[in-house]
Amino acid sequence: MRKGIILAGGTGSRLFPVTLGISKQLLPVYDKPMIYYSLGVLMMSGIREILLISTPQHIASYERLLGDGRAYGISIEYATQSEPRGLAEAFIIGAEFVGANPSALILGDNIFYGAGLIQLCSDAATKKDGATIFAYHVRDPQRYGVVEFDAHTQRAKSIEEKPTKPKSEWAVTGMYFYDEQVVDIARGLKPSRRGELEITDINSAYLQRGELNVEKLGRGFAWFDTGTHDSLHDAASFVRTIETRQGVKICCLEEIAFDKGFLTADEVLSRAGELGDGSYSDYLRRCVSDVAR
Repeated sequence: MRKGIILAGGTGSRLFPVTLGISKQLLPVYDKPMIYYSLGVLMMSGIREILLISTPQHIASYERLLGDGRAYGISIEYATQSEPRGLAEAFIIGAEFVGANPSALILGDNIFYGAGLIQLCSDAATKKDGATIFAYHVRDPQRYGVVEFDAHTQRAKSIEEKPTKPKSEWAVTGMYFYDEQVVDIARGLKPSRRGELEITDINSAYLQRGELNVEKLGRGFAWFDTGTHDSLHDAASFVRTIETRQGVKICCLEEIAFDKGFLTADEVLSRAGELGDGSYSDYLRRCVSDVAR
């Protein structure tokens, strides 16, 4: 069974002073905490066993928010990353949790949306071998890991971390699906010049083995890396626009759990009661009543 890891560490320094007293991934993105959006993607992928990694000073806040996951029909465990030593360290911290299973890593400050996203993630989650990552076309690729594609086969040709002269405008997003080899690969990495264990080096290892699949998130998909005030505002505005126009919520965890069969109708209604009066609990009740019609 595939395990899921959410990395919600870091200082959020680009959002100071907002994040001086709170973890970035607990900030609201319109009507939900930011962490809901990454957790929701893992749940939509069918993943029910999840490890959340954050800093020692913030981990208790996540435990208060999410508990052990039973409210969403899943299991959530917690671990700490004392210093930001790179994304790949998540697999070393979570080695015991992952065990000999395939796994998925998603960054707690990434938001994904688009028709077909559930199917893409589900397909990646059911693959037994190799790795699947996702690329998104951006204007400023030098800020990200960049994928170069072969012009004829459209398969990944190279991956570079924050290159000064990018070979393409396709950025690697913060969502990764790996087979059971990933822990051993992560343990064998050496720190980069930045002193970090780079996720790009894991992806490059799979690429060299011919086991890396890169899915392009083309037009019709939205990806937000909410690390700045502007991107956080853009993401919140996007979520508000979709939700108010269509009358549906993006990454409502209880709704996802209900749709996936993780929670029963009675359990969703009980959860709505726990959340009291308000638009969110009203929405949960509507989710149940719409199915009952």
